[in-house]
Amino acid sequence: MSVSINLEVSGLDEFSRTLTKFDDAMEKNVKNQLYEWAKDIKADAQNLVPVQTGYLQSTIYAKSQDWQIQVGAEATYATYVEFGTRYMRAKPYLTPAIEAQLPRLENALLEALDFAKTEAQL
Repeated sequence: MSVSINLEVSGLDEFSRTLTKFDDAMEKNVKNQLYEWAKDIKADAQNLVPVQTGYLQSTIYAKSQDWQIQVGAEATYATYVEFGTRYMRAKPYLTPAIEAQLPRLENALLEALDFAKTEAQL
């Protein structure tokens, strides 16, 4: 005994093109949203960081490469300010900035996906 099923699919090429457009648009938009989110963290951190000379504040950065973002500070003493030492108490600025922006991350990614879906249908 055997069963044979024949399927005829139409519009496969169009579907494939739409899927490729969606994939490209999704990647571009998610990466853009991640970078914007990182820039907001940077701005918050610059507002929260204790300022004496302004050097630490000026070294706070936001970078984006591929699917990764980095937010940090390049000043050699940045870690000591954030986490403290046995001689000085911590004065966190990056951690609170990230925590404040974390709820926005999910919405930013969902917006990027919705935009990519709309763009792929055009």
